[in-house]
Amino acid sequence: KFKKTGIARVWDPKKIVIILDHTVPAPTADYANNHKSIREFVKEQGIENFWDINTGICHQVMAEKGYDLPGSVIVGADSHTTTPGAFGAFAAGIGRSEVAAIWATGKIWLRVPESYEIIVNGEMPKGVYAKDLALHIVGDVTASGAVYKAVEFKGETIKNMSIASRMVLTNLSAEMGAKNGIVEADEKTEKFLQNRARGPYEMMHPDEDAEYERKYEYDASDLVPKVAFPHTVDNVHDIDEALEIPIDQVFLGTCTNGRVEDLEVAARILKGKRINPRLRMLVFPASWDVWREADERGILRTLAEAGAVIMNPGCGPCLGAHAGVLADGEKCLSTANRNFKGRMGNPNAEIYLASPATAAATALKGYIADPREVI
Repeated sequence: KFKKTGIARVWDPKKIVIILDHTVPAPTADYANNHKSIREFVKEQGIENFWDINTGICHQVMAEKGYDLPGSVIVGADSHTTTPGAFGAFAAGIGRSEVAAIWATGKIWLRVPESYEIIVNGEMPKGVYAKDLALHIVGDVTASGAVYKAVEFKGETIKNMSIASRMVLTNLSAEMGAKNGIVEADEKTEKFLQNRARGPYEMMHPDEDAEYERKYEYDASDLVPKVAFPHTVDNVHDIDEALEIPIDQVFLGTCTNGRVEDLEVAARILKGKRINPRLRMLVFPASWDVWREADERGILRTLAEAGAVIMNPGCGPCLGAHAGVLADGEKCLSTANRNFKGRMGNPNAEIYLASPATAAATALKGYIADPREVI
């Protein structure tokens, strides 16, 4: 797209980050040629912020490498570019043509979105995690309920969350149609960015008299594990309505739930046990840093000994191009963020979305199971 602009050089190579995470390693000659052309372009343009196939998913790598800074504006050619909002950034997904225009000019036109306020208080019960909260909110707001809105997550529950859990919320804000999801930066943000931040940043806070178009309030203590049924993310049900649905594949990973704390939750449930022989379980750590820490702590060994297949960091089968494509009639329980028809490569398959804990419980039983019964 950039070459079609007729402009020879990008406006500022230091402000461009390119990460290879989809279809890595390349499963076909076409993908291999695409990767090759990207590497050549990066070299030609002098883009130093390039991360090849051994690094991980862009949204995780951006955080780990210190690009996600409070008060910054981040745009990317992926709909889940809303993820950096967990650090107090304005982050939005855009199309490839817009990316090409930014590379050429350094500018983009954006309408200032109206804001939604989502307040969550209370302590989440045993067996309930950020993914369950996120699915509950998406189910309530609906897939089109926050189109082009700035969704602000706040409340004691959010303050008490880890950075990894906050990233789940901002990642899933895209599934409400939000332009961006955002969490106010705090001391946890600063601690995470210590020795990571690639430049100075400003701790942004909402105005005391900020106006919100809509307000949603939730009591986290009332939550139960949630499952999004095919074929929309807002088709959310309580776990009781999903029990004993037979599953053929469990997919643990993605930019939503492929971080260390996610893998650790699953490992605790599966430790010393074996997954049900009627299904297969694929584990894709979100990044090499995640992979390494999970390996050093014995998490990957625990999952492997339980019968899971440990894969390389990357998006894996989430987009349906390789490494876990589903067969006709199969059902997958995934920790990803989308379950559209054909999302994992086969329109004749079904995808259910849930937390890593529910994924692990399901792997044990062979059907969708309540994680509260095995924790």
